[in-house]
Amino acid sequence: MTDDQGWGQTGYYDHPILKTPNLDAMAENGLRLDRFYAGAPQCSPTRASILTGRNNDRTGVFYHGYALNKNEKTIAQALKKIGYATGHFGKWHLNGLRGPGVPIFKDDRYSPGVFGFDRWLSVTNFFDIDPIMSYNGEFIEFKGSSSEIIVGEALKFIKENNAINLPFFTVIWDGSPHTPMLASEEDRSEFKDLDERSQNHYGELVAFDRSLGVLRKELKELGISDNTILWFCSDNGGLNKISPSTVGELKGFKNTMWEGGLRVPAIIEWPAVIKSRVSNYPTSTMDIFPTILDIVGISESEILNPIDGISIKPIFNSEKENRSVKIPFRFDDRGAMIDNNIKLVVRSIKDSQFELYNLGRDPKESNDISDENQEVFEVMKKDYLDWNMSVENSIKGNDYSNSEVSNDSFPKVWNTDERYKPYFNQWSKRPEYKNWIKIEK
Repeated sequence: MTDDQGWGQTGYYDHPILKTPNLDAMAENGLRLDRFYAGAPQCSPTRASILTGRNNDRTGVFYHGYALNKNEKTIAQALKKIGYATGHFGKWHLNGLRGPGVPIFKDDRYSPGVFGFDRWLSVTNFFDIDPIMSYNGEFIEFKGSSSEIIVGEALKFIKENNAINLPFFTVIWDGSPHTPMLASEEDRSEFKDLDERSQNHYGELVAFDRSLGVLRKELKELGISDNTILWFCSDNGGLNKISPSTVGELKGFKNTMWEGGLRVPAIIEWPAVIKSRVSNYPTSTMDIFPTILDIVGISESEILNPIDGISIKPIFNSEKENRSVKIPFRFDDRGAMIDNNIKLVVRSIKDSQFELYNLGRDPKESNDISDENQEVFEVMKKDYLDWNMSVENSIKGNDYSNSEVSNDSFPKVWNTDERYKPYFNQWSKRPEYKNWIKIEK
């Protein structure tokens, strides 16, 4: 998963300057999901939705920098139970810290290890060139592109487990192309006509795409690519003030409930099973957990209820385009609900401000059709409000039976561990991070 890569930022969507040959090859060989949505228009909430199959607010991750509730059941825990080696590599951002990525302490109460990962080489948030990372609590200074580092370390993990015939679940969460951007001179050289910020932004995507190519090549050379599921997506919509546009012709950017804030590029590659094709079936990051459980044959009891995602395994080799279950979103007093081409946009939950769009006829969300489609509008609004009540019940802790840790639910503070301060101070010496450090005070 990339960090802030917009829906339009791939070669296969004919981006005007960015070339992504490895993403293009993956799309050509797999299932390209053209209507794939991040669970939220922001990083931490989407990460929570991937690990749990649930809306982020249910899990306590209301905004970036909130920690994942320890009562949640994660996909890593479920796979670990049946013998999978589990690894996390890269950005975590679910342990209650904001600001630049720093290495995670071994005894952090919300480390990847707490949520089911055997091995983790992780940082708290965004990272780029020459990162300091935590290898299960041991801090290591790396040199080079962050994309290449985490893919290289993930491949070591994969090779070790493949050598002993142990199945593996590997999460690779890149820090690119999140602000502030810092690409190598070589990677940004082909974008010299752009402003410096855009040069670094696109340079980071070049490095990511190259690293994806290394991953696909190594899986093939190991002889395991045919029966390895490789699932790619971004964590939220693209950034504003990057030229050319990051979201194609969609409306909105990161942190909005418009298509440009929620819709992201996505591909699933599984050569032994999936025949290459393009699908417009609406899907989301909340579908990842139930889909993988369906594939490996684990009961859905391993996912905490209520669950907001569904298994999309049935569409792997079918032309099915209509989804029977709506996709709901809730984020920062805003929300949305998608019923195939019909989209309800919730501008304010508290003030009951709703709009309705037909994405099939109006992909740019320029014409609110709520007045002329009153019946559909009222049904969508009622469905959203009913669903929202279930989220409110989750926030009260009603989904959890373990009273011993219920008081640890939904932590709303960050950076309470004084040991992290020296690392933030170290980053503050880099001018591109100066503005981010202020968030920590």
